[in-house]
Amino acid sequence: MNRVVLKSVIGGLANGQNFNRYISTAVAVRPLESSEFLRRRSDSVLGAFQWRTRMMMSTGSTGETTPFAEKEQKKESSNDNRSVVISSYWGIQRPKIKREDGTEWPWNCFKPWETYEADLSIDLSKHHVPKTFLDKTAFRTVKSLRVLSDLYFQKRHGCHAMMLETVAAVPGMVGGMMLHLKSLRKFEHSGGWIKALLEEAENERMHLMTVVELVKPAWHERLLVLAVQGVFFNAFFVLYALSPKVAHRVVGYLEEEAVHSYTEYLKDIENGKIENVKAPAIAIDYWRLPKDATLHDVITVIRADEAHHRDVNHFASDIHFQGKELREAPAPLGYH
Repeated sequence: MNRVVLKSVIGGLANGQNFNRYISTAVAVRPLESSEFLRRRSDSVLGAFQWRTRMMMSTGSTGETTPFAEKEQKKESSNDNRSVVISSYWGIQRPKIKREDGTEWPWNCFKPWETYEADLSIDLSKHHVPKTFLDKTAFRTVKSLRVLSDLYFQKRHGCHAMMLETVAAVPGMVGGMMLHLKSLRKFEHSGGWIKALLEEAENERMHLMTVVELVKPAWHERLLVLAVQGVFFNAFFVLYALSPKVAHRVVGYLEEEAVHSYTEYLKDIENGKIENVKAPAIAIDYWRLPKDATLHDVITVIRADEAHHRDVNHFASDIHFQGKELREAPAPLGYH
């Protein structure tokens, strides 16, 4: 380009003319060699041919997509999906966790250190005898709810257990939330009861996740779950705000009924009325069951959990009945 400008200036001076009009703003283009020109030409022709061929294979004469094109599109989309990596600007990554045998831990909802072996030695026959007016009211309320659930589910133990767990997982969350807010308002510790109640709620939710692996709820049962949860959550929230001691007593009696329901479930399995199928993988890992565990083993550990929740809630109610607050007594953390 410098040579072009220099020649223009010299030509203008030699002819005695204004040299500004000889200065060109165009960019000098290097002439292509013959071999390079032919190579570019052939590449463009070949590319156009390949594009046209692919279009002819992808669409027929009517413009419809052929099976071959659909197969190619699905293959490309599957490759794209496999190649997608969810990254975070904040550097948040899921830690790689493995089992004791070296295999990858498959669950995102709980970790190996949150698993445990259920205490099957707990007394299943314990019962809090209602003595006060409030205790009798709580007991009769739970018994009336039991009658309604038995009439609806009858011997469908799997569906009954599913509904039971959707209800049983609510009180721990409500109680933990209420104690959490109280701790924030009064600037005081909870004595560990917030964590204890939230552990209970999470444990009950894991019961539900296990039962759903065994029982596939129908649409009307899902609708019933929505209705029951909407009513029970709000009713229990109001009850806990008015009287925590009655609320915990109600939960204690609910857990007593849960122990009874799972006992009936086990009887039907032992009598052959319900097939003793293989335990779900999530149950084997959560309760550290043997690899060949069955449905009978799963219901047994769930029943033990319910008995522990029974004791915890009756204990919490007794603390309130003695005129004390929960934070004055140490919470049974890790007590499933």
